[in-house]
Amino acid sequence: MKDEKKISDILTRTYPKTVSMQTKRRRWIVHLHRGLRWIGSHELSTLLAALLLAGGVWAFAELADEVTEGSTRSVDRAILLTLRSSDDHSDPLGPRFVEELGRDFTALGGMGVLIIVSLATVTYLALLGKPQTGLFVIAAVAGALVISMTLKLAFDRPRPDLVPHGSHVYTASFPSGHAMTSAATYLALGGLLARAHRRKRLKAFFLLLAIMLTLFVGISRVYLGVHWPTDVLAGWALGTCWAIACWLAAKWMQHRGHVEPEVSSE
Repeated sequence: MKDEKKISDILTRTYPKTVSMQTKRRRWIVHLHRGLRWIGSHELSTLLAALLLAGGVWAFAELADEVTEGSTRSVDRAILLTLRSSDDHSDPLGPRFVEELGRDFTALGGMGVLIIVSLATVTYLALLGKPQTGLFVIAAVAGALVISMTLKLAFDRPRPDLVPHGSHVYTASFPSGHAMTSAATYLALGGLLARAHRRKRLKAFFLLLAIMLTLFVGISRVYLGVHWPTDVLAGWALGTCWAIACWLAAKWMQHRGHVEPEVSSE
């Protein structure tokens, strides 16, 4: 062993670049083997997540292309007007309290509420002894907000002008920021919270609650007349993609030891 170490030291001093390249190659080979082993042990869930991710990206690209060409205009108008009284387009369908519920639901996708929910989740994870997962939550939510604002600036689609807006708006219409960020945030949080609990009932509860909140927020945006339906569909697609990407990243970081391991089901 001493002779081998001496030879290694001599080679390192004599050919530092060659030894460094060999070391880097070994590290890449080790990372590749680890990645393949991880995929092999999670083949079904990883494959399904990858397929959903690809499908979501494809759906968003198709919607964006149709919206840019103006092909969805008639469908958007028809759906938006269906949710209004036929004799008064300023009056949403249903009694007054339903419109108030719409505002309550849409607030669940607002920046302030998402920040509070995210910080509460981070604190909860820290109390569970999972601070690294909490930091991952912050990165996931911040990433969703940046993507949403960037795409809004890129497409710059005007807001609906057929009916009065039931909520104040400040940005462009496509994709729906409320729909995307609520989908990305709630689905990502639901998935991460599910990973932190052992009971399958709790895992299912967090995931179903995340889906329900996402749907309520998106539907309320169309009901209040502040978004075209295709804005919401695009937001849902992109937000779901981001949540799936975060889930895959969390699994990979868990395998590398950068995120606390998932609690096994019982």
